[in-house]
Amino acid sequence: MNEAYRQHVAERQAKGIPPLPLTAEQARELCALLENPPAGSERELMHLLTQRISPGVDPAAQIKASFLTHVARGETRCPLIDPRQAVGLLGTMLGGYNLNSLIELLEDAALADSAAEALSHTLLVFDAWKRVLKLAEGGNGAARRVIDAWAEATWFTSRPELPERIEATVYKVDGEINTDDFSPAVHAVSRADIPRHALVMGEKKFPDGIATIAAMRAEGRRVAFVGDVVGTGSSRKSATNSLLWHIGEDIPFIPNKRRGGVVLGGVIAPIFFNTLEDSGALPIECDVSALATGQEIVIYPREGRVTDKEGHTLATFALKPDTLPDEYRAGGRVPLIIGRTLTQNVRAALGLGESELFIKPRYIATEGLGFTLAQKMLGRACGVDGILPGTACTPVTTTVGSQDTTGPMTRDEMIELACLGFSADLVMQSFCHTAAYPKESDKLTHATLPAFITDRGGVSLKPGDGIIHSWLNRMLLPDTVGTGGDSHTRFPIGISFPAGSGLVAFAAALGVMPLEMPESVLVRFSGKLRPGITLRDVVNAIPYFAIQRGLLTVAAKNKKNVFNGRILEVEGLPTLKVEQAFEISDASAERSAAGCTIALDTEPVVEYLRSNVTLLRAMIADGYQDARTLERRIQQMEAWLEKPELLKRDPDAQYAAVIEIDLDEITEPLVACPNNPDDVRPLSEVAGDPVQEVFIGSCMTNIGHYRAAAKVLEDTRKLPVRLWVCPPTRMDEQMLKAEGVYQQFEAMEGCRTELPGCSLCMGNQARLEPGTTCMSTSTRNFEGRMGDNTRVYLGSAEVAAVTAMLGRVPTPAEYLDAVVGKLDPMAAEIYRYMNFDQIKEFRERAQMARA
Repeated sequence: MNEAYRQHVAERQAKGIPPLPLTAEQARELCALLENPPAGSERELMHLLTQRISPGVDPAAQIKASFLTHVARGETRCPLIDPRQAVGLLGTMLGGYNLNSLIELLEDAALADSAAEALSHTLLVFDAWKRVLKLAEGGNGAARRVIDAWAEATWFTSRPELPERIEATVYKVDGEINTDDFSPAVHAVSRADIPRHALVMGEKKFPDGIATIAAMRAEGRRVAFVGDVVGTGSSRKSATNSLLWHIGEDIPFIPNKRRGGVVLGGVIAPIFFNTLEDSGALPIECDVSALATGQEIVIYPREGRVTDKEGHTLATFALKPDTLPDEYRAGGRVPLIIGRTLTQNVRAALGLGESELFIKPRYIATEGLGFTLAQKMLGRACGVDGILPGTACTPVTTTVGSQDTTGPMTRDEMIELACLGFSADLVMQSFCHTAAYPKESDKLTHATLPAFITDRGGVSLKPGDGIIHSWLNRMLLPDTVGTGGDSHTRFPIGISFPAGSGLVAFAAALGVMPLEMPESVLVRFSGKLRPGITLRDVVNAIPYFAIQRGLLTVAAKNKKNVFNGRILEVEGLPTLKVEQAFEISDASAERSAAGCTIALDTEPVVEYLRSNVTLLRAMIADGYQDARTLERRIQQMEAWLEKPELLKRDPDAQYAAVIEIDLDEITEPLVACPNNPDDVRPLSEVAGDPVQEVFIGSCMTNIGHYRAAAKVLEDTRKLPVRLWVCPPTRMDEQMLKAEGVYQQFEAMEGCRTELPGCSLCMGNQARLEPGTTCMSTSTRNFEGRMGDNTRVYLGSAEVAAVTAMLGRVPTPAEYLDAVVGKLDPMAAEIYRYMNFDQIKEFRERAQMARA
């Protein structure tokens, strides 16, 4: 074991990164070696035991906790560790497998004091604090010291406060830095291996970054990462992990993970901001125009100033949220919430008042103000009528989603949180990003992650099932709150607040998530769609009309974005099918909105849930696990269907802005231009641009889009482009095959069909040819996301189909000529959605489950 591990260390060292944490088998062999350590290896073996085994409920942690427990009790002899030291090391393991031993050792006269010291700084105890309280009430003095320490929050007061001043050297990247720049999707396979994945940070956007930052750090300088717009897009946790690996500090006893670090941005995307908070970093929004790489600065967090070394003010800011100093001191927002909750629970049990140690989260009283739809949904999740902007709250998270490129990170976070069972009502795991072209590490994830999820009561999909969002939406309960480890977790009914993998793990494990309620922007539609104008054009109308109003700018420098960090609330389209509503809520991610709500009538929601009950029952019949979780969600859906009522906003609700969009004013398709989802223009402005590739796929599509594209292309036998067709779920694929639509695509020369999933949209496996131009139905078109040096338009499936037929972006007249006559007469049949309760195959399988 020792020799093999040394070889692994050498291989990783050659890449400039530390070794991986020990596996369970390696930990077992290490513990055996520690009983009789080879001469000269003592220091190395102790380092492996203390610093190279992941804490929480990692399998290796279970081996470590067992070994240390036996040493503490005198059942195993280790010449390097005495019983007191063993107890101390148990106290570094955060929670999980060490808890029972530490609590039992409170009754060991020789080790009780050591056990009490260890437990006093342990936060991940969940309900085990009640066992310690019972011992204390029974006269156990050591247990009483633990209870008092938790009540007095010594876990918090023993940590240094947020400094009055922070000296740092600037590393600045101009323009917009999206999370694909920090964590390139093409390297998604390595995201769970933080040091390895961090090697590719900025490889396209700022290729000098790693070396420049490393040189600054080598001189002993702290580095502040600075950008005009920082962290837009998805993959937030892996982006945060990579950035903090280079600018943060090691965390004792937790291998290959860092926290801390300072990030200054003219704009910091809200989800990325929150993930920095969760990771113990210090995110600050301020004017960064006076900052430049290499500049020595002094940050005064409490005063809200950034100065040069001579004291000249370079920028001012307001530290937000109010609790950020406490979050930084606690090592992150997540440990602060867990620790603060533990302290509050213990104090309540002791009859003590609320602790005055913590900054109180802001609570905004109603003062007679009405609530928006989002504020009412959050209120229901918090047990009140509504939550106004600026209020700190912890809503119940009913539905949590995890996809496969972030799933291994989410698993690791759950392990670190000592999670052995989910408190969230439904947690779902998908494999939509890696199923089509799995690497060896993907195959390992496919083989091991499902059991990890289902053993904790979650629901696991299978490789090839399709996209997480298209499935998770089928699991939703109206007017409830959820989250997911993908920025496109945007519920069409209810509301979700997508998050990094750390917060997703927190929500899954504890069933709540921290939130400071954002403001809302109302987008209100009126009028009717003209022939040939699609829902994707409605989606693109939101940024287009915002630009016309001066509420959104395309350029990154001094960017204005009314949606950033706010909730996008949509009205005026009440009869949309829920699948259509998701097109709008899904695209709120590209607006950098914190969340989205769609005001729908009851009828489409009733239709959707009836369909979904059948689908979930069919899943149970097909052997999907956890069956109990699926059945519980079915019963909740059926209970809502018995009395179908939806929340509605108050007439006097207030919004940060209101954008009115008259659908009659959309006279031609709208497309997002290369390579910026905000750069929306009418089709006529880009007509004629040659296109070499077309992609019809992603979570922005549903079965109607494929029927429509096939109808437009029905007389085409040879395409002048490469056409990619990738349906969102296996159910879409099966239905399209049964209807003969798929065979039409497969017969076209130049068309390739993909396994249901993300495909080109993610860009981590399938890629466009370098240097090509593409018309895509995907979610976003950031530089390099779908291919190297590519230009990507975003538009409807109908525009994509006409483009594929012509080999160039069509004129409005060409588009309307190709689409209106073919699609309008058959619109009801073409845009027919999958109601599973009306499909015989699904009804029969659902009946089997019921039986």
